[in-house]
Amino acid sequence: MASCRAALLMAFVVLVFGLTLFIVSARIWLPTDMAAPAPVH
Repeated sequence: MASCRAALLMAFVVLVFGLTLFIVSARIWLPTDMAAPAPVH
């Protein structure tokens, strides 16, 4: 049971890392006006 929980935790960490990497790399390919923070009025 412990090894199963450790494997699930490792898979979750890898998934979060991959998702973060995808989001950061997707920001690079966006136009600069879209990658900028939203203007505050």
